[in-house]
Amino acid sequence: MHIRTEFPYETTREDLYIPLPDGTRLYARIWRPVTEEPVPALLEYLPYRLGDWTAPRDWQRHPWYAGHGYASVRVDVRGHGNSEGMPGDEYDATELADGVAVIHWLAQQEWCSGNVGMFGISWGGFNSLQLAALAPEPLKAIVTVCSTDDRYNNDVHYMGGSVLAVDMHAWAATMLAFVSRPPDPEQVGDVWKEMWLNRLEAVEPFIHTWLAHQTRDAYWKHGSVCEDYGAVKAPVLAVGGWHDPYRDTVLRLVEHLDPAKVRGLIGPWSHQYPDRELPPGPGIGFLQETLRWWDHHLKGADNGVMNEPLLRSWISGSHPPATVYRTLPGRWVGDASWPSENVVPVVYALQGGPQIVRSPQHTGVDAGRFFPFGNDGDLPPDQRDEDARSVSFEFPVEDAPIEILGRPKVKLHIRMEVPRGQVVARLCDVAPDGSSTLVTRGVLNLSARHGRDRSDDWPAGATEDVNFELNGIGHTFPRGHRIRLAVSSSYWPWIWPQAGSAGFTLDADGSFVELPVRRHTEDNGISFGEPEQSEPLGVVHPATLDEQRPERLVVRDVAKGEWRMEVDPRYGGTRVYPDGLEFTEDAVETYTIQEQDPLSARARSDWTIRLHRPEIAWDVRIETRSETGADAQDFITSNEVICKHGDEIVFHRTWEKRIPRTAG
Repeated sequence: MHIRTEFPYETTREDLYIPLPDGTRLYARIWRPVTEEPVPALLEYLPYRLGDWTAPRDWQRHPWYAGHGYASVRVDVRGHGNSEGMPGDEYDATELADGVAVIHWLAQQEWCSGNVGMFGISWGGFNSLQLAALAPEPLKAIVTVCSTDDRYNNDVHYMGGSVLAVDMHAWAATMLAFVSRPPDPEQVGDVWKEMWLNRLEAVEPFIHTWLAHQTRDAYWKHGSVCEDYGAVKAPVLAVGGWHDPYRDTVLRLVEHLDPAKVRGLIGPWSHQYPDRELPPGPGIGFLQETLRWWDHHLKGADNGVMNEPLLRSWISGSHPPATVYRTLPGRWVGDASWPSENVVPVVYALQGGPQIVRSPQHTGVDAGRFFPFGNDGDLPPDQRDEDARSVSFEFPVEDAPIEILGRPKVKLHIRMEVPRGQVVARLCDVAPDGSSTLVTRGVLNLSARHGRDRSDDWPAGATEDVNFELNGIGHTFPRGHRIRLAVSSSYWPWIWPQAGSAGFTLDADGSFVELPVRRHTEDNGISFGEPEQSEPLGVVHPATLDEQRPERLVVRDVAKGEWRMEVDPRYGGTRVYPDGLEFTEDAVETYTIQEQDPLSARARSDWTIRLHRPEIAWDVRIETRSETGADAQDFITSNEVICKHGDEIVFHRTWEKRIPRTAG
C-alpha cells in the first residue's frame, strides 16, 4: 500500500447541509481541490454515517480524488447520521428522489463544472446504479462496486427463491441497530435528542417488510435495474469480487448494457474496495483505475479507458481449503464480449441410479460467511464434512487443467413426495489428498422452479427436471484433481428450511452439470498499479482486557442433536476519533437447529453500540435484540430496542410479529 501525501492539487474540506425540495437538509462532507476552475463532482451517498462509521474509509479515497482535481462528496441518506428527516426502507422512492436532487444541487454549484459522477460499494453501489437508471442529466458516469441489479434474487433477502436466513435476519438486525443511533450534538447542537426520539418513533424493523414479500413482486422490482437495462444511460464501471455474493451483477451488466458504455472488473476480492488489501488479494490500484474512468467520462480525456476488454476477470488457481487467504494464485484475463467466444459450455452427465438426498438440517455449517469482509474466519473451510452430508458426483481432470469462467448450470431429475423443499448444489475442487475446496454453489427453492414470481407446490410423488445456475466464478481445476458436484436438501444457516421438508430422490439419468469452460489464452497484458490511498484519518483502536470471542464458533450438543453457531461479524469494535468521539460496537449472531427438525431453526442477533463525547458529557447507548423463528404456517419475529442517555432510558420498544409462510 502506498500512502499518497502529495497531489497535483491542494485540497480543502467543508461540512455543510444540502437542501432538498421539501426543506429537509442532508449532511454532507465535501473535499475540493484549490483551483479557480470549476471541476466535476463525485458523489458517494449512504446511510452509514459519514461522521463516524465510514469516516476511516472515506478518508482513504475522497481526499485522494480531490487531490486529483475533483470535488469529492460524501452525503448521509435522510434520517441517518446528522441528516434531517425520517429514515425509510432501503432504496425507497424518497431516498432515490433525494439522490437526484443532490446530483442537481452539486451540478449547480459555482465550483462544479456541471458534470457529476457517482460511486459506492454495497448500499452506495446499489443506489449509484439505481440513480443511473433514473438518468438525471448531470450524472455522466458511475462506478458501482459489490452491488446488485436484482434486489430479489441477488441481495441479502432471497437466493434461488429461498429465504436467506443468515442475512435476511442478520442484516435486518444490523440495520435496526444502525438506524437507532442518534445524530451527533457536535454537529446538530442541542436538537440532537429531539431528532433522535423522532427518528426512533418512525423505526420499523426491515424484516417485517422483507418477509412479507416472499416472491418476486413489485416491491422487489423497484430499484432492480434488471427490469429495464435500457434505462441506464450513463457509462458504468461495474466491479465485483469472486468472494462477494453480488459478483453475478457484473456479468449481467456487461451482457445487457450498451458495450460502448460499460466495462466489468471481477477480482479475487471479498465485499471490499479492491485497494484496501483485505483478504483475499491481490489488491490493485483501484483509485488510479477509477481516476482513468472519471477523467475520460467527466473531463473528456482521451486515455484509452474504453479500449480495455469489456470484462477483465481474475482466474484463481487451485488452492487448498482455508478460511482466509492473504493472496490467491491466479491470473488476469480479458474478454471482448460477454458471453465470451472464449467460453464454451461443457456438459458432464451424472452417473449412477436414483439416490435419496435427505441431508441433516445442519448441512451448511461449513458454508462460511455470506458476506466475507476480509476477516480470518470468513471463507468456507474444508468441505469434506459437508460433502459427506450430501450426494456427490465426481469427474476426474485427466489430460489438462480445466479453466472455468462464468456461471455453471445444473439440470437435476427429481422426485419428491412433499409439496415443499429446496435443492443446493456445490461445486468443489478435490485434491489428490482428499481435501475439498468450495468453488461455487447455487440454491433453488423448489416452489420457485417455474419462476421467482410465483410459488407452486410440488405434486406429491411427481418427477420433474429442475434447472438452475450456480454463482459465477473464475477457477482452474488442475490435472490430477477431481471436480465434485455435491447436492443437498438443506443448507443452514444460509437457507431457511422449508416446513415439512423431507428431501427428495435424485435420478442421475438425465441429470448433468454444465461448466463454462474457458479456452486458455496467452497473457494479454492486463495489469494494475499498486494500491494507493490518501493519508488515514488517524482513528485509534485502544486495546481492551476483554478476551475476544471467536469469529465463528460451532457447538454440537450430541444428546439433543442440536447445532449452534455463534458469529462475531467484527465490524469495527472500539475506536477513538481525532475529534474526541469514542465509538464502541459489539455484535453476536446465534443460529441453532436440530439435525432432524426443520422447524427448530432459530436465529438471534444482539447488538450494543455506545457513542461517547467526554468533553460534553454526551454518552448514549443502544441495545437491540432480534430473533427469528418459524412454525409450519408462519415466520415469527421478535425485535427490541433500548436507548439510553447516561443512566436514563429514553426509548424502549418491542415488536412481535407473525408473517405467513407463503413461499419461504
